[in-house]
Amino acid sequence: MQLEPVIGLEVHLQLATRSKIFSGSATRFGAEPNTQASAVDLAMPGMLPVLNGYAVACAVKFGLGIGAQISRRSVFDRKNYFYPDLPKGYQISQFDAPIVGRGNFEISMQDGSTRSIGITRAHLEEDAGKSLHEDFHGQTGIDLNRAGTPLLEIVSEPDIRNAAEAVAYLRALHSLVTYLGISDGNMAEGSMRCDINISLRPMGNATLGTRTEIKNVNSFRFVEKAIHHEVERQADIIEGGGNVVQETRLYDADRDETRSMRSKEVANDYRYFPEPDLLPVVIDEAYIEAIRGELPELPTEKRHRFREQYGLSNYDANVLSDTRALGDYFETVVATCQSPKISANWVQVELLRQLNRDDTAIEHCPVSAGQLGGLILRILDNTISGKIAKQVFEAMWKGQGSADEIIEQRGLKQVSDGDQLETMVDAVIAANATQVAQFIVANEDKRKKLIGFFVGQVMKLSKGQANPQIVNTLLAQKLK
Repeated sequence: MQLEPVIGLEVHLQLATRSKIFSGSATRFGAEPNTQASAVDLAMPGMLPVLNGYAVACAVKFGLGIGAQISRRSVFDRKNYFYPDLPKGYQISQFDAPIVGRGNFEISMQDGSTRSIGITRAHLEEDAGKSLHEDFHGQTGIDLNRAGTPLLEIVSEPDIRNAAEAVAYLRALHSLVTYLGISDGNMAEGSMRCDINISLRPMGNATLGTRTEIKNVNSFRFVEKAIHHEVERQADIIEGGGNVVQETRLYDADRDETRSMRSKEVANDYRYFPEPDLLPVVIDEAYIEAIRGELPELPTEKRHRFREQYGLSNYDANVLSDTRALGDYFETVVATCQSPKISANWVQVELLRQLNRDDTAIEHCPVSAGQLGGLILRILDNTISGKIAKQVFEAMWKGQGSADEIIEQRGLKQVSDGDQLETMVDAVIAANATQVAQFIVANEDKRKKLIGFFVGQVMKLSKGQANPQIVNTLLAQKLK
């Protein structure tokens, strides 16, 4: 029996507010434990929540970004459960009337195809604190700095069918929310966490199977690995004649396995009821249109424009529009050197390689877009070769000056003088009589290899500064 995975994702997105959703406490990451928790966050008697208006604006901005329904009236509820890091004994969330309703989200796959994933809802809620299990000698510590941090929970339809689609969905979502500026999306710091709902069913069967939920997966790679493991685990159970149990599980990255945490709760277990201390959130068309006017060019729009305006391939357009900062960097490079294709190659290969090597964000790149554009100009006007340009770029990365300064200081200008190069070509031909004799009787493929050999010898003689195009032309003339 062929089984089909059915996957839905719940993404908890920490919003980029300076204060919490119902109090004025700061949300800065990395503060000393329990230094960013007010009396409201600690649920002291008589303390009342006050809604953060910017969190509402972030939610509306997200809804507009995916073309979803925006609720003109939304309601906060109490979600009741007990846990040590939840001081009130309930979480203020949204249930029946979320601020963002149904929408659709387009994702691009590596093969160039696209998929539309349905969005069920996106609702505002507060985060819980954090339980700490390290260095407490068998006890648990509680840090309430995170308690009350504003979250937007984005719930997808069960439209995802494999781990690759799940990762593509999360990457596209990460790109969108960072473009919108509503979250930094930093998964390592918990700004974007994912719950994975998975069930299996016979291929072609419309009835959903029993699902399990994997909680709080915090990297794209772990999402992929967790799905692979859970699909295999459930398949083994079903094919062995057993029944999958509805439960909540966790993914252990060290052991590459999912483990049971508890039985899966349903809505009734939480005893939802409207939050009596908060009025319904009512917004009008003017409010929505004002936020719509703040929307930047979104990733899908930018990809399309990059293809049309710069003639880029789907792959290049996807990579260069991945983040707003990278797209802006690329366009500044193009504006400087007026060569989209070469700019795309340099940004994707040399620049991203260096950023990855040094684990540096594009916002902190030591080579500005204007400087990289200036380097490409020196390639285009034949001042230096592409090979020499890589040496210059390395020096620029180390802060040793602009392209022009480094070229001048190191005497790296490309030799393009015909007479000078002809002398070098003659010297190489004279020194390699065996290869010349082989060239005369060789077939076309062998001749191409031998031309490469001769070019390499001239480049060696010129210390890499000979213009390879002129060298190739001279060799073609002299080796007839």
